[in-house]
Amino acid sequence: MQIEFVELEFETGEEEIDIIDITQSIYSAVESRGDGFVNIFVQGSTGGVTVMEYEDGLKHDLKKMFGELIPVERDYRHNRTWGDENGHSHLRASLLKPSLTIPFRNGIPFLGTWQQVVVLDFDNKRRKRKVIIQVIWNE
Repeated sequence: MQIEFVELEFETGEEEIDIIDITQSIYSAVESRGDGFVNIFVQGSTGGVTVMEYEDGLKHDLKKMFGELIPVERDYRHNRTWGDENGHSHLRASLLKPSLTIPFRNGIPFLGTWQQVVVLDFDNKRRKRKVIIQVIWNE
């Protein structure tokens, strides 16, 4: 068994919710690796990872859904505790998870045709977001 780590780092904070497609990084990390699985982990408590069809209409709908479920304007106790006004960011991230595991065979992830891997950043300020890709495969 072999294990390799790849770190991605990018700036977020351009929008209320940033959605970053990292699918190509996943394909690159597993190519020519045989059979195994890849785990994607987002560092930080205001970000998460999921799969979706990465197209403008669905990105808009996803942002709208999070805004309706967990609006920025509510009185969150977290905001009173820390004064950073990002209680909504933590709650939105908790609906996702910080990691996702995808199996692969012959160096190709088992992703559907319209399934892309995306990182969502919910924080209310710019962040240097780190994503750890851990590839585990048989020789």
